[in-house]
Amino acid sequence: FSKWGPVSKKPLSPLRQVITRRMGESWNSVPRVTQFDEADFTRLNELRKKFAAKYEKKGARLTLTPLVLKAVAETLKKHPLFNSSLDEAANEIVLKEYYHIGIAVDTEQGLIVPVIRDVDKKSILDLAKELEQVAAKARERKISAEELKGGTFTISNQGAIGGAHFTPIVNTPEVAILGLGRGAMKPVAQDGKVVIRMMTPLGLSYDHRVIDGAEAARFIVNQIGRASCRERV
Repeated sequence: FSKWGPVSKKPLSPLRQVITRRMGESWNSVPRVTQFDEADFTRLNELRKKFAAKYEKKGARLTLTPLVLKAVAETLKKHPLFNSSLDEAANEIVLKEYYHIGIAVDTEQGLIVPVIRDVDKKSILDLAKELEQVAAKARERKISAEELKGGTFTISNQGAIGGAHFTPIVNTPEVAILGLGRGAMKPVAQDGKVVIRMMTPLGLSYDHRVIDGAEAARFIVNQIGRASCRERV
């Protein structure tokens, strides 16, 4: 490269080396498909605004992420293949009966995915507090190796940065990952009328060895949107 002009070199950090290896392994071993859609997060955002002050008094910042976590856990119960792993040696699909969801956290050193355990059993207040804690620990590099293990599904939320649709890479040995972009107010046809709703881009990447397209479509269309609207704070 230096033949063509000045260059500088920066060694890969240990974390970036791990990310490089794991993403390469996933890309080379998983035949992935990404299902795109948009979810109506209008009611979720209204709930967030309504209860934000109350959560602040309880020492938690209410974002959309804990609400999405609860909706995803409910959806995984109805679509257990998305909460599984493929055991190639035994030719078996391992269906997990627990819901430990990884949350991708953007740090200065690179992407870190701490795992929130038993999401289905925790309140939204508990999830909001835990999310803040693990995100802070990840950014400060105080997260333990154990807190990064045991995930059954992963969520990558780029909404705060401003991204829209993207294709997240499956976090093996999981078989699916949900990517969320930034919600935007858009005109939508509803009951014969055009209304303004907050639509959020979704990208569901999945391992096609385990999950077929029809099942992915049912997961993202029939469940994520409806579950998110039903969720209570």
